[in-house]
Amino acid sequence: MASEEKATARKPYLAGGAEFAALYGVKRLQVSQWISRDHTLDYRYAKIISGSPYWLLQFVKRFGETTPRPRQLNAAELDRLVKEQSPGYWVGEVEQLPPLVGQAELAALFQLADGALVRKAMSTGRFRPADYTLSGSPIWLLEPVVEDAPALQASARGVEWAIDQQVLAALRNGTYDGPGSKIIPRGRAANKPAT
Repeated sequence: MASEEKATARKPYLAGGAEFAALYGVKRLQVSQWISRDHTLDYRYAKIISGSPYWLLQFVKRFGETTPRPRQLNAAELDRLVKEQSPGYWVGEVEQLPPLVGQAELAALFQLADGALVRKAMSTGRFRPADYTLSGSPIWLLEPVVEDAPALQASARGVEWAIDQQVLAALRNGTYDGPGSKIIPRGRAANKPAT
């Protein structure tokens, strides 16, 4: 029964950069340009997880109506994304999201050097499957991960999988500012001095 509940946990509908691009029939680079060059897009309706933005799908589906030149949403792609994330629910504000984590946050939560041990535990079936795979990255609802921690700790060899209670509290209350909580500039943007 518990595993059935875990498998059908409701989660908010989200879109990463790749999904955002597919919904509007553009290349992923265009989404970045909407942010950096055109300033028609920002992170107000995005949650930063493991250093990448994941927008509320509720916002993404209306985005095309807000641009100077209206953009047509691909309804078939929207349907596919909703089905892929079902059972899910619509969220209008980032503050309404439950705590979500990626590999960077999990490494901090379990006091690991990096996400490699999470990936290894996933590949051997010892770590729960991701609740989402968006833009090629796994994302989990925090609470089921915490519920699974005792079983993970019991089966561990060489790694304690001990939860850092301060990181857990920060993830739960939305004040986490550790690894993965910010977007790290890449490419030419990484060479520009911070302003």
